[in-house]
Amino acid sequence: MFTSINPATDEKIGEYKPHSKSQVESIIQKTHQEWENWKSTPFSFRSVLLEKTASVLIEKKEDLSLLMVQEMGKPIKQARSEIVKCAWVCRYYAENGEKFLQPERVQTDARSSYILYQPLGVVLAVMPWNFPFWQVFRFAVPALMAGNAGLLKHASNAMGCAMAIENIFEEAGFPPNIFRTLRIKGSKVSPVIEHQLVKAVTLTGSVEAGKAVAQKAGEQLKKTVLELGGSDPYLILEDADLELAAEKCTTSRLINNGQSCIAAKRFIVVEKIFEKFQNLFLMKMKKMQMGDPHDENNDMGPQATVKLRNELHDQVTNSIEKGAECLLGGTIPEKKGAWYPPTILSEVKPGMPAWEEELFGPVAAIIRAKDTDDAIRIANSSKFGLGSAIFSQNHQKAIELANHKLEAGCCFVNDFVKSDPRLPFGGIKQSGYGRELSHHGIREFVNIKSVWIK
Repeated sequence: MFTSINPATDEKIGEYKPHSKSQVESIIQKTHQEWENWKSTPFSFRSVLLEKTASVLIEKKEDLSLLMVQEMGKPIKQARSEIVKCAWVCRYYAENGEKFLQPERVQTDARSSYILYQPLGVVLAVMPWNFPFWQVFRFAVPALMAGNAGLLKHASNAMGCAMAIENIFEEAGFPPNIFRTLRIKGSKVSPVIEHQLVKAVTLTGSVEAGKAVAQKAGEQLKKTVLELGGSDPYLILEDADLELAAEKCTTSRLINNGQSCIAAKRFIVVEKIFEKFQNLFLMKMKKMQMGDPHDENNDMGPQATVKLRNELHDQVTNSIEKGAECLLGGTIPEKKGAWYPPTILSEVKPGMPAWEEELFGPVAAIIRAKDTDDAIRIANSSKFGLGSAIFSQNHQKAIELANHKLEAGCCFVNDFVKSDPRLPFGGIKQSGYGRELSHHGIREFVNIKSVWIK
């Protein structure tokens, strides 16, 4: 049985019966059969359904937001914003999807030659709990617009959100089996990947989960897109607007209770302005209020589960034992729930978990750099390469560093990292491969077919 636990109170809020092996087989078969019809539907029809999906999302925004608050502790204002963003991606691909997949004429010595973009079939999505609607919609919307069908294996603690998403698509008018949820454990994913009717897999999750899915899909020679962990470096250079930098860094570190792959995690500060930035950052982090995620006055709710909170605390205590200075937080509150306060670790060095690992929670690691070159070296020394940011008032210099020096899938100048339907999203190194969103994302799960006519 899948049990949803409110991380703020430790109270059970829902139970969901797992699908049996025969039920999983039936769902896969029905989804494939539905796809056989769906793949030939006109773009105009798919576009209308995506517009309707956006309308359903906005109409149900409050109920869906409360569901997120209860299942994984997201602050209510951020939950509402997540639903609005899901509606945005629906409307973006409703407007642009057909244009992104138009046949391309290519001049050759043939009478005619061109490139077609055709759907692959049933795509399996293995999704996490931290953005339980957005992570799914940024995959599902372009996939459906491209003419694919979707199967969702959601996180076990977000099963209520998973079922809500399935219902949203159906209420918007999509065929009842074109997007289905599989209520299965992670240990049951491999047979689904192996199934001959499943043509590709996308995963957002940990490096370990990504490796396991990539290995299984590789055995079957099936396409994969992986968006994995991140330890995003934010470089604070000596000519930075420190007030702006501290404000943006605080927002990014604590968004979604600090549980975001693209949250600011490593704050690499050059020597000359180290103390000044650290004091400003500490002042702003101290003002952040943790409490009931239903209360709009609170900036943070609990962590998603007690288990994850405890793992984060172990990383913090281990880093302190190895010499990191704890400037703020670092203790588990004495109350029910998966609570963990905003925390700052300073003077973080190699060998500490705060340097080597991803801190998936509201813990900031401040690292001292000699100068700009040293800051770039430290930023690129990570095994991750998802997002990054540079703060400098010398825009030309900052753009040059963003363009040519930082090793990441995206780099922001004087702002925090965020995803946008108009831009490709994804990472390099152990942050994964492939891209979601923009015209790049919708072309990940299509057959790029060349046609030559003599």
